Amino acid sequence: QAQLVESGGGLVQAGGSLRLSCADSKRSFTSYAMAWFRQVPGKERDFVASISWTGRNTYYADSVKGRFTISRDTTNNTVWLQMNRLKAEDTAVYYCAAGATLPTIITAGKYAYWGQGTQVTVSS
Repeated sequence: QAQLVESGGGLVQAGGSLRLSCADSKRSFTSYAMAWFRQVPGKERDFVASISWTGRNTYYADSVKGRFTISRDTTNNTVWLQMNRLKAEDTAVYYCAAGATLPTIITAGKYAYWGQGTQVTVSS
């Protein structure tokens, strides 16, 4: 069974950095785009960043552009989200997603597989 395993969340002060990782433990998604979404209670799951299966193409939400970087190790199919200059409004549960054919797909419903989520809390 395909599985995405996330790690790296935590509590950080505004202006600080965190790095999230998402491991495709069974290498089920090597030919698919992968992405990060985030969700706060009572709101929809929002797109953060995505990356193509080659790792060459990346896309970002305007709110994180210039601060977050998504990358991918195609050898073991792990995806990272480096988050710098964090703001209080970045506080959310962050989810890794896989299964979309193209990284330009930024709708949560188009991703069939999800990790368990990891909490990121930024204190102001």
